[in-house]
Amino acid sequence: MSARLSARDLVAVAGAGLRTRRLRAALSALGIAIGIAAMVAVLGISSSSRADLLAQLDGLGTNLLRVTPGETFLGADAKLPTEAPSMLRRIGPVEWVAATGGTDASVRRTDLIPEAETGGISVLAADPELLGTLRGELAAGRFLNRATARYQVVVLGAKAAERLGVTATGRQVWLGGRWFTVVGILRPVALASEIDRAALVGFPAAEALLGSDGSPGTVYVRADPDQVEAVRSVLPATANPANPNEVRVSRPSDALAARAAANSAFTSLLLGLGAVALLVGGVGIANVMVISVLERRSEIGLRRALGATRGHVGLQFLAESLLLALAGGLAGVALGAAVTAVYATGRGWSLVVPVPAMAGGILAALAVGAVAGLYPALRAARLTPTDALRTV
Repeated sequence: MSARLSARDLVAVAGAGLRTRRLRAALSALGIAIGIAAMVAVLGISSSSRADLLAQLDGLGTNLLRVTPGETFLGADAKLPTEAPSMLRRIGPVEWVAATGGTDASVRRTDLIPEAETGGISVLAADPELLGTLRGELAAGRFLNRATARYQVVVLGAKAAERLGVTATGRQVWLGGRWFTVVGILRPVALASEIDRAALVGFPAAEALLGSDGSPGTVYVRADPDQVEAVRSVLPATANPANPNEVRVSRPSDALAARAAANSAFTSLLLGLGAVALLVGGVGIANVMVISVLERRSEIGLRRALGATRGHVGLQFLAESLLLALAGGLAGVALGAAVTAVYATGRGWSLVVPVPAMAGGILAALAVGAVAGLYPALRAARLTPTDALRTV
């Protein structure tokens, strides 16, 4: 009658085998840990980034549309009619409409700075409804209203304020050959980055003081979320009934969605690199186990002589390989989660480490350990007592 080897005894024997070679076992487990940590961290960072993007989309909405002039039939730059914003407001599902218009003016901190040094800041005429339409926020002061839009006051985008060195309202900047008072500073606007680099004045002031013709350069439309595509289809003909083909309509939220998709593609690439590291770790375990079989021939022969079957010996070495892989997998999951936490916290993201990624990491480590330990286990099992005890 063959002897029995319980699961508890198997784990104890395998653990004892690993404890006699602690440094070698630790280095082998480290290879697995690095591969699993890379995979978990990649998935965790990608998920945290995607969660942040989706949170931005939820907060900013996907129902913002941007209407801009395209080109004429002859290839020249087209213009939107001055009446375009008021016509777009007549569309039933449209909730908000606001326009901005370009000017030839420049803005500098003082009149002593050469006019050519604009710092990349544009001067735009803007409707008072712009802030609400874009769901923007003020870092300081207030936005334009129907009264202030007629006077020499300006609201600065986040980047514009930074480049001008303006940190508080009440300061004056040299704009279009006149001093304008800063009444507001915006926070970054995710769906309209062009506003971040602009100085905004009212349309009446732009026409009276800056030579603007009052035509809109961009019209932002906030529509009913359930009717976005329907609104999008009628915007060109409504904004410019005479030449709807000269109107371009875009959806700013598509850029954030594209970034989320790009993150997914990048994640696949990095997962491939993590899999390579995991494969290298598996080769390391296989190498350690093969060497272990050669070094422990006398132990194998003694166990066989005392009644251990081929299956017992093979299971022992396979269990050692699995324990190594499990230790590496657990350490890798913990390390990957820690890396994700540090990175996400540094970027101000919410921490997301997918449970399937952690479970999959451990299962992947066990699978690699099983494959890596299979050949050494079979080799150990094939040794006869006489061959194993023979002195080389």
